[in-house]
Amino acid sequence: MRIFPAFIELQTEQGISLHDLMPELRQSVTQSGIQNGFVTVTSQHTTTAIAINENETRLAEDIKSFLTRLIPPGDRYLHNDIALRDCPPDEPENAHSHLAAMLLGSSEVITLVNGELVLGQYQSVMLYELDGPRTRKVSVQIYGE
Repeated sequence: MRIFPAFIELQTEQGISLHDLMPELRQSVTQSGIQNGFVTVTSQHTTTAIAINENETRLAEDIKSFLTRLIPPGDRYLHNDIALRDCPPDEPENAHSHLAAMLLGSSEVITLVNGELVLGQYQSVMLYELDGPRTRKVSVQIYGE
């Protein structure tokens, strides 16, 4: 079995934003030369998530609204008591982002067959930015033959 590591780096937008990783993932698969196996995609941050969903503009807006209603940024969270934590004074109050990331998850595993990621017609691997804008890094590992 061969292993091909890669990284995706991107600049995200303000607040919650969704980013389709499929172009970069397909490019990594091509570069790897691996035809059959699997691909792991893992966020390197605690306020982002990786999840498979449809890359559609109106759905992205629904997801942003849903997460904001589910975990309101303005609610009181212990993590946001910056003065009581050992952290820089400019640390953001982002407990809601950590909680959303925990619910969505930090990684996905996708089957690779004949050099193609095996996903449904409307499925994309998405990075969910939950505390932007920031520069983000995603780890990609391609395993197989």
